[in-house]
Amino acid sequence: MDYNLSIKGMTCAACSGRIEKLLNKNEEIQEANVNLTTNKAFFKSDEKLDLDPIIEKIEKYGFEVEKEKIEFDISGMSCSACSSRIEKQVAKMDGVVESNVNLTTNKGTFTILKGLQTSDSIIKRIEKLGFSAKEAKGVELNNNDEELKKKKIKLIISAIFSIPMLLGMFDMIFSLSIIPDFFSNGYFQLLLATVVQFYCGAQFYKGAYANLTHFSANMDVLVAMGTSAAYIFSTYNITTGGHLYFETSAVLITLILLGKYLEQRAKSKTSEAISKLLNLSPKKANVIRDEKEITITTNEVLKGDIILVKPGEKIPVDGVVIEGESYIDESMVTGESKPVKKIIENSVIGGTINGNSTFKYKATKLGDESFLSQIVKVVEQAQGSKASIQRFADVISGYFVPTVIVIAFLVFLYWNFLAKDTTFETAIINMVAVLVIACPCALGLATPTSIMVGSGKGAQNGILFKGGEHLENMQKVDTVVFDKTGTITLGKPSVTKVLAKDENRVLQLAASIEKHSEHPVGKAITEFFEGKLLEVKNVEAITGLGIKGEIDSKEILVGSKKFIEQNIKIENDEIKDEVGSLIYVAYDNFYEGVIVVADEIKADTKQAIQNLKDLGIDIYMLTGDNEKTALHIAKQVGIEHVFAEVLPTQKSEKVKQLQEKGAFVAMVGDGINDAPALAVANIGIAIGSGTDIAIEASDVTLLQGDITSVSKAINLSRKTMANIKQNLFWALIYNIIGIPIAAAGLLNPIVAGTAMAFSSVSVVTNALRLKQTKL
Repeated sequence: MDYNLSIKGMTCAACSGRIEKLLNKNEEIQEANVNLTTNKAFFKSDEKLDLDPIIEKIEKYGFEVEKEKIEFDISGMSCSACSSRIEKQVAKMDGVVESNVNLTTNKGTFTILKGLQTSDSIIKRIEKLGFSAKEAKGVELNNNDEELKKKKIKLIISAIFSIPMLLGMFDMIFSLSIIPDFFSNGYFQLLLATVVQFYCGAQFYKGAYANLTHFSANMDVLVAMGTSAAYIFSTYNITTGGHLYFETSAVLITLILLGKYLEQRAKSKTSEAISKLLNLSPKKANVIRDEKEITITTNEVLKGDIILVKPGEKIPVDGVVIEGESYIDESMVTGESKPVKKIIENSVIGGTINGNSTFKYKATKLGDESFLSQIVKVVEQAQGSKASIQRFADVISGYFVPTVIVIAFLVFLYWNFLAKDTTFETAIINMVAVLVIACPCALGLATPTSIMVGSGKGAQNGILFKGGEHLENMQKVDTVVFDKTGTITLGKPSVTKVLAKDENRVLQLAASIEKHSEHPVGKAITEFFEGKLLEVKNVEAITGLGIKGEIDSKEILVGSKKFIEQNIKIENDEIKDEVGSLIYVAYDNFYEGVIVVADEIKADTKQAIQNLKDLGIDIYMLTGDNEKTALHIAKQVGIEHVFAEVLPTQKSEKVKQLQEKGAFVAMVGDGINDAPALAVANIGIAIGSGTDIAIEASDVTLLQGDITSVSKAINLSRKTMANIKQNLFWALIYNIIGIPIAAAGLLNPIVAGTAMAFSSVSVVTNALRLKQTKL
C-alpha cells in the first residue's frame, strides 16, 4: 500500500533526512523517501498502517503533517442510522482524521491528511453506501425549495391514492353504506396501493436495499418491511377471500411522507439565522470611478474601490471610512442595539445600515474575507459540529433498528404460534405496528436541531460559538476569569497625573520612547504629550515590564517599578494612594519621576458582574497592574478575587491553578494578548467589536465588545442543553412506551404510523422554541 503525506516545516536537507530516517526505523514501512522540494513523504507498506503514531512522531520533531477540512452536501439520508453509518465508514478510510455527518443539515465534514485522500475518493465511498454526495462550494444560502416541492408532490399523489381506501375502511367499520362498492373491490385497492407502495414509497425501498446490501439497517428498512408485509399479505388475500390491509400500507406511507415533509419544513427554519445573515448584503453598490458615481453589483466591487453610502442605505462590503461621518446600525451583525458612530479611519461592516449622513469609504475585504462571511462560517461550523452528548444518541441508533427487527420477528412468532385464539392476520398486523412505531429519526434529530437553533440564536445576539461542543460546555462554567484592560475597562487609558520635579521633561522622555510601543498605556502617554519628541535608538520592549532605548547615547527606561529597580535604585519614592498604572521613568541612571495612567471602567461592567453572580459563578480579575489599582477597580465593579501584577506569560498559570482546584474556567480576554490563557481555559472567550476581533482566536467570540454577553452565553448554553435533554427524553420515551404497546397488540398500525411520522416533527418543533428564548 502506498502512502503520501504532505509535511510542513522542512527548511533544509537535514529536516527531510531526519523524517526519512524516522520512517525507515518503522519495520512495517518500506522505501521511505522524503522530498524537500515538494514537501512530500512517500513510503510503502505490505499491510494497512496505523498512521496516528507515525504522525505523532513526525510532529514531535517540530514538523506538521498537513491536514485539510472538506465539506459535502449529502442526500438520501433518512435517519440517524444513515448519518452514523456514513460517518463510521468514511472514518475507516486511510488518512481520514475526523469524520462528522450532520443529519439536520445533510452535510458531512471530514478532516483528511493532505495527499492521502481526496474529495473524489470520499464521494465514491459515500455513493457506494447508497447515498449521493457533492462537495459544498463555500458559504451559500441553502435552497430547500426544490426538495420540499418534490416531497410535496409525492405526498399529494400518495394522499390522493390512499384516501379512497381509507374512506372504504371507515364505511365498512361504521356501516355507513355511502361509499361506492368498487372502493372496496380488492383489485381496485390493489391498483391504488401499488402506486403508493412502489412509486410514492420507492425511496424507502432504495434506502432499504442500500442498507441491507451493506449489512446494516435504518428507518427505510423498518418502513419497507412493515408496509411490504401488509401489502403482500393483502395481495394474497384477494385470491383467498381474506381481509385486505391495503389501506394500512398505503396510509402508513402517506403518513410517513407527511411527517418527512413537515420535518423538512421545520428543519429549514433551524437555519434561518444563516439565511438572514446571508441576505444582509445588498445587491448594488455606488462606486466612485474616474471621478464618476456608478452603480454596480456588489460582486463587481474591487479592493480599493471608493464607495459612496447615502442615508438609510446598506453598506455593500467591509471597508474603512475616508470622508464624512455617520451613525451605523450594526445590530443585525453584532447584536449591539445602539447605532455606532463612525469617523475617518473607522472600519465599517458590509450588510450594516447607514444612518442619516452620507460618507465615503474604501473597500478592504470582499467575499470570503468579509466579516459577515467569517460569522457565517463560524455559525455553520458550530451547526455542523457534533456535541459530545450526540455520541450517546449515535450509540443507541447503531443498535436500535436491528433490535427492533428482532423484536418484531419475536412478536410475530408469539402471536402466530403461542398466543391463544389469534390468527396469522393478527400476528402480521402486530408485527407491522412494531416496525412502524419504532423510528430512530427523532433520536438523530434531538441534538443537532437544538445546536443549530442555539448557535443561530447566539449569532443574532453577537455571540459566536466556534463549535457545538463549546455551546454544550459553556453550561459547565462555574468560574469566569476576566482580563482587566479592554475587558472590564475601556482599554483606552489616559494620563491623569505626573509626579516629578520637571513634569514636561518626564513626559517628553516617556512619550519619545513610547511612540515605538503598541501598548495602550504607551499610546496614552504619547497622545497626552504635545511637545517635540526626541530621537530614540535601540528600542527594546520587555514583555510585561516596560521598554528601554537610547537618547543621545544615554539609556532611557520606562515601565514598572520592578523594571526600573532591576537597573537603578529609586530614591524619594513617596507615592501614596494613586489609583492607576504607575509608569516610572529613568534616564542616564537617574530616576526622573512617575506618570499615572488610569483606564475608565465600562458602563455595563458592574451589571455584567452581578448577572454572573446571580448565576452562581465565581469571578476573578487578572491584570498586570499594581495590586492597589487592581483592588480599587475590582471593588468598584464587585469582583472579590484578584490576581494582580501578573505578567502575560503567567496568566495561563493562574488559570491552571484554578483548574487544579476543580474549577471549570472560562477566560475572557481580547483574544490576542491573552492567547495563552484563552487556550488553557476550558472555554476561551474573545471580546471585541466589529472587524477588530480575530474570530478564530477563541472558542467563543463576543462581537458587541461588552461583557454582559458572557452571562447571556452561559444562559443560552444552559437552555440549549435543557432543550436537548427534553428532545432525547421524548425520543426515547416514545419508543420505550410505544414498542411494548404495539407488541401487545394494542396499537393499530395506522395510529403507530401517525405517531412515528410526528415524533420527528415534535422534536424539531421543540428545538425551534429556543428561538423565542430571552437571554
